[in-house]
Amino acid sequence: MAPTKTKRLGEILLEAGTITPDKLDLALTEQKQTREKLGVILQRLGICSEKEISRVLAGQAGVKSVSLLDHTVDRQALNLITQETAEKYSVLPFAYHNRNLTLAMANPLDLVIIDQISRKTGCYVEVVHTPESEILDAIVRYYGAADDDSCDLTEAIDIAATALAHGRKLEEENSPFVALVNLLLAKGIDAGATDIHLEPEEKVLRCRYRIDGRLIQGPILPRELQSIVIARMKILAELNISESRVPQDGRIVFQAKRRKVDLRVSTFPTVYGETIVCRVLDKENLIVGLERLGMDKSLLSKFRRDITRPHGIILVTGPTGSGKTTTLYSALTYLNKPDTKIITLEDPVEYELPVINQAQVNTAKGFTFAKGLRAILRQDPDILLIGEIRDKETAQMAIRAALTGHLVFSTLHTNSAAGAIPRLIDMGVEPFLLSATLVSIVAQRLVRKVCTNCQVPYSLTDDDRLRLGLDEAEVRAQEMVIGEGCSNCGSTGHRGRIAVFEYLQISSRISAMIAEGQDAATIVDVARQDGMQNLRENALDKLYAGKTSVAEIARVIA
Repeated sequence: MAPTKTKRLGEILLEAGTITPDKLDLALTEQKQTREKLGVILQRLGICSEKEISRVLAGQAGVKSVSLLDHTVDRQALNLITQETAEKYSVLPFAYHNRNLTLAMANPLDLVIIDQISRKTGCYVEVVHTPESEILDAIVRYYGAADDDSCDLTEAIDIAATALAHGRKLEEENSPFVALVNLLLAKGIDAGATDIHLEPEEKVLRCRYRIDGRLIQGPILPRELQSIVIARMKILAELNISESRVPQDGRIVFQAKRRKVDLRVSTFPTVYGETIVCRVLDKENLIVGLERLGMDKSLLSKFRRDITRPHGIILVTGPTGSGKTTTLYSALTYLNKPDTKIITLEDPVEYELPVINQAQVNTAKGFTFAKGLRAILRQDPDILLIGEIRDKETAQMAIRAALTGHLVFSTLHTNSAAGAIPRLIDMGVEPFLLSATLVSIVAQRLVRKVCTNCQVPYSLTDDDRLRLGLDEAEVRAQEMVIGEGCSNCGSTGHRGRIAVFEYLQISSRISAMIAEGQDAATIVDVARQDGMQNLRENALDKLYAGKTSVAEIARVIA
């Protein structure tokens, strides 16, 4: 009898419908060049996430797939296994009851490890599958520095202040100032911050972290440490430390535990000194993949159809920090194939996407969006991404690219989808050209999700209905959820964010209205007749689905 052939990862994912044959071919082609594991390549290309791969493999092994982010780890279970053993085998004990130990494993098929842990602990071991990166993060969080890193930070501030008083210098070996800055950055990255703020005031240097769109108070440093901390940050970002009167921009590649994180650094002179903001560009937190954007099936179907058109312009609008880049990168990842040439022009390039040609504008050197776009069209691209349409020349070049057979993606800062139309016309784009090239416009916002670890049932109150502007006919009967607050979400009741959308498809009727110069309000009326949801309605759908809260919708959507 012939031995059973072990299925390869690509075959397993293909059968599960996680990837398509085209995407598998792209990954296998890349693998021939880089010799990396297929799972690593699939994640790097943004074809599927580690969690998706884990879920499929867990199904093959016949065990549950569990996210440690959604569970509180039992300290009694942790005490049964040493940190050394957990790190060696990529496991984490997280539940214990009546000599039954629940063990999260990156490789649930390794029976030898399961047997060893069962004998060491004297427990019956129940295995669940968890991505390795989650396990390793949890090991650091619950074992090592686990008690409370705020103690370490408080101690580091005291040590740095004492060292400064005794005349210690920044450039000295084992400088406490270097350790302090590293801790400030690491604390923000570990907490999932998207931005780290260092803000000088009259008597203190304040540190704040933007987490899930809200600024959270961090450590407060004594005023005397301000100049040396700011100097260290500027050295890391390769900025001019002697210049403090004009804004500067730089970049730091920071080693955060086992991964490198890009920090985009911006300085700004204020009355009390330079304030610094670091935008955290963590590839592990980038959601790439259309299915993970948060669009419902109907909306996703429309979006997928529109981005596969051979030519035209697709716009994504919204304020800074509303997830526009994630939406565009997800679309490009979906379209990325060996036979398709994609070129982007961004300011700046936030994340590097494999196989895609990315360029960054440099206005100081005269490399603007318009000039770069003119050069890109000579590079024979199929698909273009323009980071933002800011002026008449860039808008006209984008129109020209769409008219000559290219698919163009870009962004605008407008409050609604329909608001992009008068904005482009105000820039000087002829209405008849706009109507001939526009395919669709997406407006979006990000709202915080209810923490799944501490959610409890909740019903709308009269105050809630007033805040949301709901009349009796709009109130739905089903019960919602609200987060009570726990250690998993920092007592906020929210963890993570999800996008809400307004999707304006340019139908033949709306195209004619644009050519005629109809105003945005009239266009919206027609789009609503065709079934378009506005941002508020899409947010309410997510509220009733238990994904967000009344407070978030009132804060973000108003």
